[in-house]
Amino acid sequence: MNSDTVIEIFKKSGALLEGHFLYTSGRHGRQFLQAARVMQYPETAAALCAALAEPYQDQRVDLVVGPATGGIVLAYETARALGCRAAYSEKEGAGMALKRGFRLEKGARVLLVEDITTTGGSVAKTLTHLQERGADVVGVRVLIDRSGGAVRFDCPFGALAQLNMESWEPAQCPLCAAGAPLIEPDDIIL
Repeated sequence: MNSDTVIEIFKKSGALLEGHFLYTSGRHGRQFLQAARVMQYPETAAALCAALAEPYQDQRVDLVVGPATGGIVLAYETARALGCRAAYSEKEGAGMALKRGFRLEKGARVLLVEDITTTGGSVAKTLTHLQERGADVVGVRVLIDRSGGAVRFDCPFGALAQLNMESWEPAQCPLCAAGAPLIEPDDIIL
């Protein structure tokens, strides 16, 4: 599955939104990715996750982990494609951790998956937690890397697609200067 195909799936699913958005970082931008709109279709989710899993088919992966909430379905479907278990990390203090009794043996080979990476914060926090618990993290795979190639981890990293999404501090935002109202992505119903 190539980058153009992934981006087209997001467009057809109404998951690549256009407008004036406030990002979690506090910056503004004209595009927003809402991966949940793609993952609501089981056949599409399965195809994307099979593509995430593909480079690891010949490696022994014991567990696939995704940061909540965007990585939960991804971890499950990617684990299905690899024939292993799935789990997810959740916020714990300033970090991310496996909770709910998820087992993690020392030396377990773990693949970490995420929907969209911008700063890589949730992935980095999950990666730290897994490594502190003795996991051998074999790689990180994401659907779309929108970091412009800035995100790096201390294990192999790959994305199905790259999408450079321009953003601005509110004071420099041309959309604000033009008087465009901020849109809450969850308010857009297709």
